[in-house]
Amino acid sequence: MSKEKVSRISISLPESLLEGLDEMVSKRGFESRSQAICDMINLQINEHRAQQGDTVMTGTVNLVYNHSVPGLQKRLHDLQYEYIDEVISNLNVNLTHTNTLSVILVQGPANRLNMIADKMITLRGVVYGRLLLNADIIPPIHPLPPKQT
Repeated sequence: MSKEKVSRISISLPESLLEGLDEMVSKRGFESRSQAICDMINLQINEHRAQQGDTVMTGTVNLVYNHSVPGLQKRLHDLQYEYIDEVISNLNVNLTHTNTLSVILVQGPANRLNMIADKMITLRGVVYGRLLLNADIIPPIHPLPPKQT
C-alpha cells in the first residue's frame, strides 16, 4: 500500500490558540501538531460534504429510544424498510428496562440520509438521535434489483 503524497503548508496562529493546540495534541495522544490539524481539517471537510445535497456518504444514525412507547419499534423498522436502498444494517442494544440504543448504518446522498435521520429522530419516544456522516463509502455488497412500481 503506497503512502499518499504529503504537501507542506505554513500557518500563523495566535499564541493562545497554539497553546490550546499543543494541550490537545498532548492530551489526545496525537504524534504531532500536523496529525492533529489533519484530523481537524478532515472533520471539517466531512461536515461540509454532509451539507452538500448529492454527495454520497456513509454514516450512522444513532438513536436512544424508549422501546415501551407503543408502535415506536414498528415505525423505526418500517422506515428502515422504506429506505432499504440506504439502510445497510442496524444494531440494537437494550440499555435499561425502557431504553434501547440503535445504531443504523446508512449510505447514500447526504441530503437523503439527513431526511431519513430526521424522520427517525423526530418520532415520539426517541430520547436522543444524531446522524454522523463520513465521506468514505463502503463498496456495494451486491446490487439491489430495480424497484417495482
